[in-house]
Amino acid sequence: MEYGSIIGESIEYAKEAVWEKWTKWILLIVSTIIFPLILGYVMEIYRGTKPAPELEHWGKLFIDGLKLIAAWIVYMLPVIAVLLVFGGWALFSAIQQSAMSGNPDFFASNPELLMPLIATFLFGLLIAVILAILISIVAYIGIIRMARAERFGEAFNFSAIFETIRKIGWGGYILALIILVVVVMVFGIILALIMAIPYIGWLIYLVLLPLLSIFQARYLAQVYDAGEDQTIESAVPVQA
Repeated sequence: MEYGSIIGESIEYAKEAVWEKWTKWILLIVSTIIFPLILGYVMEIYRGTKPAPELEHWGKLFIDGLKLIAAWIVYMLPVIAVLLVFGGWALFSAIQQSAMSGNPDFFASNPELLMPLIATFLFGLLIAVILAILISIVAYIGIIRMARAERFGEAFNFSAIFETIRKIGWGGYILALIILVVVVMVFGIILALIMAIPYIGWLIYLVLLPLLSIFQARYLAQVYDAGEDQTIESAVPVQA
């Protein structure tokens, strides 16, 4: 994959989506606030729509956004379970020890007894983060499949998902995701600095936030298409 061209095309795509289209930009800002709408718009971008789609069929956008949220929740159930197990155990142990001591300031008086509980929770948090990263590698492709097939079950068609990743190339795909994370982090830092501007920072933040959503969705759609292109190329007969 040409990572530089994918980034450049995604930036251009996001710019063309809103530049001198002030009404659309305002609607995207409103959609970001009513977040299922912007997620539904992201689903339209996942479908490979080019140029960037218009904001229309609001009911469908809202439903598509809810589907995207539901798919991510299903994918993240193992992560939630890990957090509940480790966090719940640490919390229950803390409450039990405090209750058995009869001293409401038990842990303030014995901070060394709190450290193992904190360590347990942090260990669970580390497992949850690693699990979330591994799951996300699969989930992004699954959700784009769901968007294109317009069937919720396709988000969990693991044989097709892994086949798409194989065609992209595991190394290339993971590197593409790492690059995306770095770019999004840089943009996120810029947005955080903008938020710090007194009075108007939050407004500028809302104005720019849709651009990040559009950029990220277009970038992932192009990465997905890299696997689809491999399928097309392999289907073309070689001429002697």
